[in-house]
Amino acid sequence: MGMETRTGPDGETVYVERAEGKRGSKGPFFVVYATESRETRWGFYCGNCETLDNAVDAMGRIQCNVCSNRTKAEEWDAAHE
Repeated sequence: MGMETRTGPDGETVYVERAEGKRGSKGPFFVVYATESRETRWGFYCGNCETLDNAVDAMGRIQCNVCSNRTKAEEWDAAHE
């Protein structure tokens, strides 16, 4: 399966790669690229509500600003609790 195209917030075409992603609490987040050649990573696409409106924090957690789908931190230890 090839990449899917979506229209970004500024009208630009971005490319969703459904073969690359991270598991979220409500559905997967797929990697989005700015170019079809995958040279520049653009962000993430929420597989639960199908939006590009997501945020990533300093811990590497992704959260959807529409449906609150979220991932866990990439690195975790007792100091983060």
